Amino acid sequence: MPCTTVLVGRDASNDRSTMIARTDDGHIDVKKLIVVEPKDQPRKYRGVNSHLEIDLPGEPMRYTACPNVDKKDGIWAATGINAVNVGMTATETITSNPRVLAADPLVEYQKAKTRREKDVPGGIGEEDFLVLVLPYIHTAREGVERLGALLEQYGTYESNGIAFNDSNEIWWMETIGGHHWMARRVPDDMVVIAPNQFGMDAFDLDDAFGAKKAHLCSADLREFIAENHLDLNQNGAFNPRDVFGSHTDMDHIYNTPRAWFMGRYLTPCSHRWDGPNAEFNPESDNIPWALVPDRKLAAEDVKYLLSGHFQGTPFNPYSSQDTGKRGMYRSIGINRTGVTSICQIRPDAPDAVKGVEWICFGSTTFDAMLPVYANVPSLPGYLSSVTLDTSTDTFYWGSRLIAALADAHYATSIQHIERYQNAVATKGRQLILEYDKKIAESGDSSLAKEANRKLCAMAKEQTISTLNKVLLDATEHMKNGYNRADN
Repeated sequence: MPCTTVLVGRDASNDRSTMIARTDDGHIDVKKLIVVEPKDQPRKYRGVNSHLEIDLPGEPMRYTACPNVDKKDGIWAATGINAVNVGMTATETITSNPRVLAADPLVEYQKAKTRREKDVPGGIGEEDFLVLVLPYIHTAREGVERLGALLEQYGTYESNGIAFNDSNEIWWMETIGGHHWMARRVPDDMVVIAPNQFGMDAFDLDDAFGAKKAHLCSADLREFIAENHLDLNQNGAFNPRDVFGSHTDMDHIYNTPRAWFMGRYLTPCSHRWDGPNAEFNPESDNIPWALVPDRKLAAEDVKYLLSGHFQGTPFNPYSSQDTGKRGMYRSIGINRTGVTSICQIRPDAPDAVKGVEWICFGSTTFDAMLPVYANVPSLPGYLSSVTLDTSTDTFYWGSRLIAALADAHYATSIQHIERYQNAVATKGRQLILEYDKKIAESGDSSLAKEANRKLCAMAKEQTISTLNKVLLDATEHMKNGYNRADN
């Protein structure tokens, strides 16, 4: 999936929460947000793409997930938070290079060519990761360890980045070829930006094979690097991006510009991003994987980053000025996004409601991000009862309709969009603050379900109101408009 990821360490956030966020950019997949109870978790998992069967542990936890509504290609659960407040987002498709893929090929499904032969299952991938891991882990580190063991045993058919968070830590994991991987604990004061490339630009192998405080990797990674002559670094430095990643012409159109836009937002004073003396430009291969932001970030900042379309630059496809550069780089907020989530784990909230999942369906540029409590037995139908048919009765389809109408009439619709996004965020925060207090005072965590009903009712009201406005605006600007008074 061509996605974009943002990870915010606890000391980089406004409330000391950890946040992992990602746009899930598929093929305009219809998505929903659901709760998976332990009784509904499979005990034997079978991948649709890989045809691989895996026995699962017997005591799963409850967790949220954002699966595809159409199951023909598998679950694709995307993102969620489990009952002990561990979040996971899977996955960010990343790049590799021929040296790595030749040394450790991806594990792809091979259909039997004759009746006497048997199919050869593939490895695990984005379709599978969340279901295989999230219900069984109690910390972010455990997420890395469980998925790492699965990768070493079964392999993967694609190159991916995966994030885990709990109230203390965030871990970022990247796969290397078919069976290898590495993971880093995100520094608490930093923000990671990941745009479809192998991202890590530093890694302490001594720690990974020693104390394992902030670095983990597959057991034979050192030998794998040495035996296959993968290390391209000079002067004893070790940059995993140079070893395992890519620096292609396509990266400079599709990937690095997104990192540039996000870095420019995060550190406008600490680094120079524009002009002839810029440290980094949209096609730089050395944009840092993680940055200390010039100010602390809130969920709204993460939403802004993941809605990016190079606004404020010559590359903005919606610009009214003919800069000669409009639309030349791949935006972050695109039409193919199915769901965007922020898994936020808040250390100061009661345990029952530490996890808040911010959900945005459709194109982030035009749609609103709604917070809901994750540790509940079920979610309102406005989020969970999505079908393949267009409807104004769900957040998914309401969001898709708004985006499709507003995109064609950006200049006149954008004011409605900004008011809509601010209203949902403001009223959503008000309800979360209200119910945080009620739950803390009463000790009644069941109030979270009531809060989610109110949050969804509010979102529906705001979404229908905005849809009315952008529909009227689009109608007034139709090309076949005609009045008798026209000359």
